[in-house]
Amino acid sequence: MKKMWVLMLVTVLLLSACSSGGGGKSASGGDEKTNEITVWAWDKAFNVAAMETAKEAYQKANPDVKINIIEYAQADIIQKLNTGLNSGTASGLPNVVLIEDYRSQSFLNAYPDAFKDLSSSITASDFADYKLGPTAFDGKQYGVPFDSGVAGLYYRTDLLEQAGYKAADLQDITWDDYIQIGKDVKAKTGKELLSLDPNDLGLIRMMIQTAGKWYSAEDGKTPDIANNAALKEAFITYKAMMDANIVKLHSDWSQFVANANNGSVATIPTGNWFSPSVRQEASQSGKWAVAPIPKMAGQSNSVHASNLGGSSWYVMNNVPGADQAADFVAKTFGSDKQLYQDLLNNIGAIGTYKPAVDGDAYAKADEYFGGQKIFTDFANWTKEIPSVNYGINTYAIEDILVVEMQAFLNGKSIDDVLADAQKQAEAQLN
Repeated sequence: MKKMWVLMLVTVLLLSACSSGGGGKSASGGDEKTNEITVWAWDKAFNVAAMETAKEAYQKANPDVKINIIEYAQADIIQKLNTGLNSGTASGLPNVVLIEDYRSQSFLNAYPDAFKDLSSSITASDFADYKLGPTAFDGKQYGVPFDSGVAGLYYRTDLLEQAGYKAADLQDITWDDYIQIGKDVKAKTGKELLSLDPNDLGLIRMMIQTAGKWYSAEDGKTPDIANNAALKEAFITYKAMMDANIVKLHSDWSQFVANANNGSVATIPTGNWFSPSVRQEASQSGKWAVAPIPKMAGQSNSVHASNLGGSSWYVMNNVPGADQAADFVAKTFGSDKQLYQDLLNNIGAIGTYKPAVDGDAYAKADEYFGGQKIFTDFANWTKEIPSVNYGINTYAIEDILVVEMQAFLNGKSIDDVLADAQKQAEAQLN
């Protein structure tokens, strides 16, 4: 009888150990072997197309690995990730997910155990320095940096020439100089200088990053608004553009692209990913060029380089096949120089993998842009982008700033605007 009870006890313990999985190494654990990888990404023509190219490259050496690429809108990916991670189960989550750099720290801070440490899978120093802050956490490298959001000043050479400006006149300018150019363009051609969405402060982001500043302090959490000299200058510059009557407003992406394609504006300061949109208008081939982004006049450390957007790839730690997924991203986006040549040639995607920029694809003259080697220029500007900590509250703070910007444009003093924004951010985010 005693032996029977001992046998039953051992059986119960063994069953318990099997069902518990040893604290996270269960049947849904990331170390389970699988030959199927699921990827989530947005934008069929860009990110999804890039992943399809990586899939093709990887399967040449790994034909037995099935890779499923699922396209969702970015907002849907964020919602699905948060829902799944909050539930405490990895069920339904992908192996690899694309996360925008502005949002990555919020995920890594909230769910550090949910993402696989890729420190030993890739060489972080092989990527542009400014991408490493958003993709790392607590001394570990979690993301494989992907595309560069390096910014440039797209401009219509014919319209600028009518206003008396040549390419050399745009090579070392401040935002104040840019506004003066806009006044001359408006007077000589009747065209607006640029197109802006009043509910999108992307221009502000580009301005302050040229000076190595962001909405948060270096810890990525503490709001840095009231005493942020770069942000103050950016607000003042933004208002000066509006007051100069050189801005054409838009309310969505299609209007933004249309304003460039139909000749309504003479310049577009934005990320390099806008190039395909410019090329949509074949009749303007040879009439566009790209100059370095202007710098801030009042910030001594401001440079002619900044960023807008960009994203990186992350491997989910507790989804079956995490090791295989890590191998996939490491051998493609993490190290394949030819892949980046293909991405540039086929999609126009500029990566941030340093060893790839010496390839032939980057050195090609672009006839649409008057024979300018725009990819060489963008790659060089990428190296100069100041590193900042985007932190965990970029969009939450920007929601506050959008409202305060309208108050500023309507006459509220800049000091009151920034002080009130600081108070709101501290109250809402601390």
